[in-house]
Amino acid sequence: MAIRISVRDLHAGYGAVQVLHGMSIEVREGETVALLGTNGNGKSTLMKCLIGDVRPARGQLTLEIDGRVLDLSQLTTEQIVDQGISIVPEGRRLFPQLTVEENLILGAYRKAARGKIETNIEYCYDAFPILKERRRQLAGSMSGGQQQMLALARALMSSPRILLVDEPSVGLAPIMVTQAITKIGELKQRLGLTVLMAEQNFQEAMRIADRGYVLVHGTVAFAADDAAELRNSELIKQLYLGA
Repeated sequence: MAIRISVRDLHAGYGAVQVLHGMSIEVREGETVALLGTNGNGKSTLMKCLIGDVRPARGQLTLEIDGRVLDLSQLTTEQIVDQGISIVPEGRRLFPQLTVEENLILGAYRKAARGKIETNIEYCYDAFPILKERRRQLAGSMSGGQQQMLALARALMSSPRILLVDEPSVGLAPIMVTQAITKIGELKQRLGLTVLMAEQNFQEAMRIADRGYVLVHGTVAFAADDAAELRNSELIKQLYLGA
């Protein structure tokens, strides 16, 4: 029943523009792994490769799950979601002209989740009470923090086992960043999720991450076995702590 995502020597980009240059990371079952780095260093591109939005030029993207080893680079996004992977994309990507509840229902696209829509909606409303209060409200009329909560809840509607979270702090006030990161940590514990989170806010990410990678110019500049090692890294001090 073990889960493992392995990325080996990944090269990817957009046409002639290469963004990832030999990226290698690993995410094991039950972990929260942080991808750290400022804008433009490849965090979102790696996420898009994992969910099938960007095809790598070369390298390996494998998912080990339930005794099977799958090549994610050969699967469609629909097939990847069917394996139990869900993403909270950067910028949330909600349907602004649909209600909160309609957005949630659309999150249950995965076949395994279609029979659990009512149960999962009730779980989401329990985890995010504000969404229940505003279930008939158009998503586009909500605040940024509320929209981020909706994006998280929509990802949960597919009954995922692996959650990819891309830049949850973007566009949010500091207090909402703290609330969003805290909620990701809570959901991981309650649902037994495996989480890969791309985030440039080092201090917030480290509150819930077990370990992490620092990305610089599309490569892994530093890999830490635990959060303490990240905090003590000279590279981290230079990039984030003003040392």
